[in-house]
Amino acid sequence: MNSQSLLALEIPAQDLADALELFSRATGMAVLVDRELTRGRRSVGVKGRYSAREGLSHLLAGSGLMARYARSDAFTLQVPEATQPAPLHGAGASRAARLNSSYASAVQRAVERSLCASALTRPGSFRALLQLWIGANGVVQHSRLVSSTGDLGRDEALVQRLAQTRVERQAPNSLRQPLTLLLIPDTTGKRMDCREWDGASGV
Repeated sequence: MNSQSLLALEIPAQDLADALELFSRATGMAVLVDRELTRGRRSVGVKGRYSAREGLSHLLAGSGLMARYARSDAFTLQVPEATQPAPLHGAGASRAARLNSSYASAVQRAVERSLCASALTRPGSFRALLQLWIGANGVVQHSRLVSSTGDLGRDEALVQRLAQTRVERQAPNSLRQPLTLLLIPDTTGKRMDCREWDGASGV
């Protein structure tokens, strides 16, 4: 997907988590979000023709969050440093936001590596909403499939692949679990590029 291509977006103002899911479906962009970041936050309505990045910027306006792009077609959310209260609490909160965002990117890469190692779970052809609980050693201790892919065999394979996933980064103490991961079908005609992980046998 060309992030500069104009897309017709019509997303009503609503809970931010729901708006992000609609945005992901409309643009084909993947999002990995700590649900504690979106809890209690609302989006503004977005209607018109925008590039994916412009649309996301409008969607997040006034939410107190900003996007951090892991790739051109994938992002996480963080609290902008400029919105943090100054002195004592501000510095700590800002550092926590950076750690959480950086860790979320590491989780996204680890999950992609695991899923790309199997043709059945290779991202891009199905939609699934997952929750992950990750241990101190980086291994996924528990995962929950919140919404089925529509294929029971794939559902089982997803859980099995995630059980073999290990994040090569220590989780920050401020991280709230579970992490929520939305996998979406690529409606742009360009499947998620798994070439980086071709030949991998998982983590």
